[in-house]
Amino acid sequence: MKKKLLVLLVLMFSLTLMLAACSDSDDTGGNSGGNDGGSDNGGNDNGGEEASGPQEGGTMVYALDTEPDGIYNINFYGTATDAEVIDFFDDGLITYDDELKPQPHIADWETDDNQHYTFTFQEGVKWHNGEELTVNDWVFALETISHPDYDGPRWANVQTIEGAKAFRDGEADSISGINVVSDYEIEITFDQPRVNNLENLWTYPMSEKEFEGVEVADMSSSPQVRENPVGTGPFKVTKIVPGESVQFEAFEDYWQGKPHLDGVVLKVIDPSLVIGELKNEDLDMTSFHPSNYEEIDALDNVEVLKAPGVSYYYIGFRLGSYDGETATMDFEKYQNEELRTAMAHAIDRQAWNDEFFFGLGSPINRPVPSAHWIAADDSDLENHFEYDPELAKEMLDDAGYVDTNDDGWREDPDGEEFVVKFSHYATNNPTFETRAKSITQFWEDVGLKTKLEMTDSGLYYDLLEEADEGMEVFFGGWSTGADPDPTALWHSDALWNFPRWVNEKNDQLMEDALDMDVVGTDQDKRKELYVEWQQNINEHVPMIPISELEEVMATSKRLQGVEMDLSGTNSPHEWWVKQD
Repeated sequence: MKKKLLVLLVLMFSLTLMLAACSDSDDTGGNSGGNDGGSDNGGNDNGGEEASGPQEGGTMVYALDTEPDGIYNINFYGTATDAEVIDFFDDGLITYDDELKPQPHIADWETDDNQHYTFTFQEGVKWHNGEELTVNDWVFALETISHPDYDGPRWANVQTIEGAKAFRDGEADSISGINVVSDYEIEITFDQPRVNNLENLWTYPMSEKEFEGVEVADMSSSPQVRENPVGTGPFKVTKIVPGESVQFEAFEDYWQGKPHLDGVVLKVIDPSLVIGELKNEDLDMTSFHPSNYEEIDALDNVEVLKAPGVSYYYIGFRLGSYDGETATMDFEKYQNEELRTAMAHAIDRQAWNDEFFFGLGSPINRPVPSAHWIAADDSDLENHFEYDPELAKEMLDDAGYVDTNDDGWREDPDGEEFVVKFSHYATNNPTFETRAKSITQFWEDVGLKTKLEMTDSGLYYDLLEEADEGMEVFFGGWSTGADPDPTALWHSDALWNFPRWVNEKNDQLMEDALDMDVVGTDQDKRKELYVEWQQNINEHVPMIPISELEEVMATSKRLQGVEMDLSGTNSPHEWWVKQD
């Protein structure tokens, strides 16, 4: 079922994607997984079934490292912690395999042209309120998201359905691209054929019966979302203590079969207490900060599951301005590609990853994690950004950045003072400032005077979106989804193209990779274009890719049946605990 990744994927169209970059803990677990293996068993699961099979009953405890916002409906939520809660009680219509390719789940689909789709639902799937799931619940979700009073972040996943905008603007009473054939069959028509229409479509129903009589403007604050949420997933919510815990019981009518566990308790546990909770066997499952990896890995009663990640970190350069619609490369300070490349060679990325990600991070040379199916091979990339301070100095000299007044710092080619202004987000995690200072030291070691500014994480990305003049060189991170389309992050006029890099070839390659006339349904052709796109970014260096992380999750040895791969963890209905 791979629900963990599904929640991450839909974040691609909301600012909560920033959580991959600026959470307090930089956790490396909970949203995705892979095949690298655990600490003791050498695999990506925490034990198989015993000879007699899984044992029934028991309750597991799962740790949340921050308080949820309490928006417990997948159509409205906006934080990763709320998503962790929703994972246990709701299911989507489709899922993803360990290569991030969409697979049937509650629904199957057919299409001949990537514009007209027919979806067929499984019959007999029940909501926790006893109602049967039908296509009308999906229509209800799509119309809710398209309503002008909707206050959630999912409109981008619905707006390409034919007629959705007219419905949103009050010009139509229904969405013309939605045709209900029966309770279990529905036709969806998009405004045009696209390679990734399916991957970008919102595929999470919403119980029409549960929200009967609730105005759209009131839904996100309603008891149906905040106090008594229902889903179609393996566990039912039984009790919510705001800011502290969420309790679940097994849903006996779950469409994939009754869970092995009787219940689940999600508790907010301060990350500093997690190791003790694991050691004392008061906790069964948690993500954790890389700095705790060695200590957790050494616990005899704990398994550490590992998997390739789908996130990357980078250092961006401000190259231009942005008026909300169009980027213009009019900021001259970092326009010199040789300067940017030299700054990359000045950083010992391997040592930096080892020091701050404790063996779970590794350097990367492109804005795509290595485990993703479109990732370019390093042999196809011009720049590998090897640590070479002498080469960095030589490149700076050749580019005209030399010390003209013998003060020990390089001036710009015009002989003016040159100071690298580097920004990093600030939270209550003390390692963030330390790792930022480490980067500034690398640059100062090659003669580039550097000023560090730690900016509150609550303001950090607002300033980047606004192309604030004070954000010149900055640390950032993104998580990638099942669909590899990077348009929202790297198209010249994209809001989240924070460097404000404008490059015609960059834009054309991304557009061609989505154009049915260019690639059709040929995934190999699409990958070729994305490899060329990565080569273009690698050549021009609008950013320095600095790190990708393995995902890790700690589980108690009594908890069995948990598996991780690139797409995330398996469904919690398959988990079980050893009985005393």
